[in-house]
Parts: sequence; C-alpha cells; structure tokens
Amino acid sequence: MFNTLRTFALLAAMTALFMVVGYFIGGTSGMFIALAFAAVTNIFAYWNSDKLVLRMQNAVPVERSRAPELYQMVDVLAQRAGIPTPRVYVIETDQPNAFATGRDPQNAAVAVSSGLLRNLETREVAGVVAHELAHIKNRDTLTMTITATLAGAVSALAQFGLFFGGGNNRDNPLGGVGALLMVFLAPVAAMMVQMAVSRTREYEADRHGAEIAGDPLALASALNKIATLAGRQVNVAAERNPAMAHMYIVNPLSGVRMDNLFSTHPDTGNRIAALQELAATMQVNDKGAWPESPRGRPSTMGASTSGWRVPTVDRPSDSGRARGPWG
Repeated sequence: MFNTLRTFALLAAMTALFMVVGYFIGGTSGMFIALAFAAVTNIFAYWNSDKLVLRMQNAVPVERSRAPELYQMVDVLAQRAGIPTPRVYVIETDQPNAFATGRDPQNAAVAVSSGLLRNLETREVAGVVAHELAHIKNRDTLTMTITATLAGAVSALAQFGLFFGGGNNRDNPLGGVGALLMVFLAPVAAMMVQMAVSRTREYEADRHGAEIAGDPLALASALNKIATLAGRQVNVAAERNPAMAHMYIVNPLSGVRMDNLFSTHPDTGNRIAALQELAATMQVNDKGAWPESPRGRPSTMGASTSGWRVPTVDRPSDSGRARGPWG
C-alpha cells in the first residue's frame, strides 16, 4: 500500500513539474498548454506504448508451436497471477534480460531475450517471467510508460519554450532566466521522478513475482546472473533507446550500481536480500519447496512444473525450413 501511494505521489509530482515548466516558459497560459500537452502525449502512450516499446527493442513475436515450453510456463504462471496469458516475444541478444509492456492485463506482452533462455535454469526463467507478470497485474507497465512519456515531454517542452522565446512572456516572473533554468533543471528533475517510480515498482514486482512462482530464491539467483552477465554483454536495442532501460528487469545499460535517485533500478544486492528474507518468511528452500505440505498451502513451482525443460525457441533457418533451438 505504501509503495502504491508513493507511486501516485511521484506521478502527481511529475504532472506538477510539467505544469511548473509550462508556467516558467509561458506564464499561466503556458501552464495550461503544458497540461493539455501532457494529456495528449499520455493518451497516445496509452494506446500505442506496447507497440512502440516492442518495436524499439527489436522484440519478435513467437508462436506457441515454436516455443511450447516457454508458452506452457507463461500459461501456468499467468493462471496463478489471475491474468490472461500475455503475448510472448523474444529479443535476439546475448544479454539475459526481460521486460513487460501493455496498457492492461488484456493487452499485455512479455519479452525475454534469447540470452536469458540460454543462460538461466528453468526455475530462474520462471522467476523472471513471474516478475514480469507481476508488473502486468499491478499495471506497472502503464504507470512506467506514462512516467517515461511525461519525462520526455518535460524535456521537449523546455527546449521548445526556449527556442520559441516563451521566456519573454510578461506573465513569467523570471522571464528568460526562468526558461533557461527549466531547460537544464526540468529534465534532471523529471529523470529523478522517473527513476524513483521505476525503483519503487521493481521491489513490488520482485515480491509479487516470487509469490506467484512460489520460489523467491530462484528469482534472486536469476537477478544475480542477469546483473553479472548484463555488464559484459551489450544490448544494442537498449543502448539505442536508453529511455526504455527502466522497463527491463535489470538495467540493460552500463550504469550506476548504487541505490540512488539517478539509477534506473534498485541495487541488485538489495533486491536479492529482500527476496532471501521473503523466502525465510514463506519457509521455502532453494528449490521452492516447503518442508511440509499442510492443507491450503499453494502448490510450489517445483511441483507444478515437474517435467518442464529449460524453454527454447525454434526459428527458421535461412532456407525457411530447417529449425533448431536459439543458441
């Protein structure tokens, strides 16, 4: 509940920042124009964010026949989360990572990298998928997209205002100085709010995802592997579109590791520690199993996925006929 309230407060702060930028650029009228601009950009983001994000990250849709194990995993976990099975995409990159997008659970997608499927064990992949499904269930995908859209719009508004001389408006108390300050300060403030929203939602998704999978330590192990390998392998699509980095489960860029206002994600060590505490609270071992199975205890990932293999995805060769596992 606290994190939910904090997220709404941060979104309110972002909207207020947008209006302040408009005021310092064009006075009272500029403030209302900025609010209208924010509404338009968010309406566009609401209906098109999933398509834009998937295209920008070079995510390719995968049919069930080409990835039966992956689809079975997503199906089971989506049922546990109580949401429709999302569309499944694969990003062709050696860097292990994943993200979710979509305006609501009925219009959602989960994208995993080929590197994730190659480098992680079955339990770990399930933990990552469950984390992304938690984002979808909590509608974080929409919240984070709106935040990113507002952050970009704040910067654009400040630049446009200075270019068109909005700072000369007599209703603006600081004149051109105010417009100039907004050009430099507004993007920084917007980025800080955006990152704060992202980090808040990551902690929540870790907890809810671990509960969905019933295996907190599998997600902890996955985060450790992803964070280690992500620093060694370049995600070209993410590097080209760094504004989307906050959507991944682990920062795909070579950025800060500290848990501060300028990091896109919480410190991985802090996340792992929180998951270890959750595992102790849930009384599960490193295989996601309880010592005993009292009546009413939810089924574990190990029990419900017995016989699962590490998910692979088949793709056509250059001839379009022969198939083989990615990796």
